[in-house]
Amino acid sequence: MDTMRERFTDVTTHLLDEDTRLAVVLAAISSDRFKDALRTHPDRVIDVGIREQLLIGVAGGLALTGLRPIVHTFASFLIERPFEQIKLDLSHQAAGAVLVSSGASYDVSAGGRTHQSPGDVALLDTLDGWTIHVPGHPDEAEALIRHASAADNQVYVRLSEQCNRTAHPVSPGRFQVLREGRAGVVVAVGPLLDATLDAVKGMDVTVLYASTVRPFDGAGLRTAVAGTDAADVVLVEPYLAGTSANSANEALQGVPHRILPLGTARAELRHYGTWREHVAAHGLDAEGLRRRIRGFLTP
Repeated sequence: MDTMRERFTDVTTHLLDEDTRLAVVLAAISSDRFKDALRTHPDRVIDVGIREQLLIGVAGGLALTGLRPIVHTFASFLIERPFEQIKLDLSHQAAGAVLVSSGASYDVSAGGRTHQSPGDVALLDTLDGWTIHVPGHPDEAEALIRHASAADNQVYVRLSEQCNRTAHPVSPGRFQVLREGRAGVVVAVGPLLDATLDAVKGMDVTVLYASTVRPFDGAGLRTAVAGTDAADVVLVEPYLAGTSANSANEALQGVPHRILPLGTARAELRHYGTWREHVAAHGLDAEGLRRRIRGFLTP
């Protein structure tokens, strides 16, 4: 199976052929994957080099001319390093763009802290109006990228090496009910779905799947909670723990409830290792999730 990043570059290359409104803006990362597209569309594939602030500035300028820029690099270089430009050149100018990252929280763990970005979604969530997709499978990534490229708004698509065994139909802005139970609700985001399903085997819980986290499907969460005996909610997110806790609390305003936010810890892991080792160290593998979910839901 191809990776989400491979699927992104293949799909985007084809989209450039189909839609003359689209442009790709790169900052060295993945430029080799767009060589054919550059030869075919030299005016709509732009590599600014290792200049991430310029990456976003160029995207904003293209958007203001009527183009739909698809902007790509590692998450830490796409969201964290040029955040001021995202705030001013895109959000403040109401300039639509599609930001597509790779690297996720710790896919490039060998690159050290500069290449890790567990706080990207939380940071972008300080801005209003962004749609944020977190696909859990290359098929979902393709569908969400096609959906985003055809729109006009501001979209972030977060790609990762970790993925689920099978894809689920994407419903941007809607959580999918994968199973129903009475003891609580578990919301699994993107590539953590498989580990979550393995973790809750034998538990009487509802499982919601989110490949889009902003807008947050508050109505879907409220409906799911209404079908349980206890309004206990577990959020399983592949980035900073608690990123969606406030959204869940707002959705359940007026309903007595408890929330257990699971995700990457704030404490920095000062080791390289692999992304799989980081997943386990943060307790986001099936064993770690099962232990914490069971402890939370057990009276």
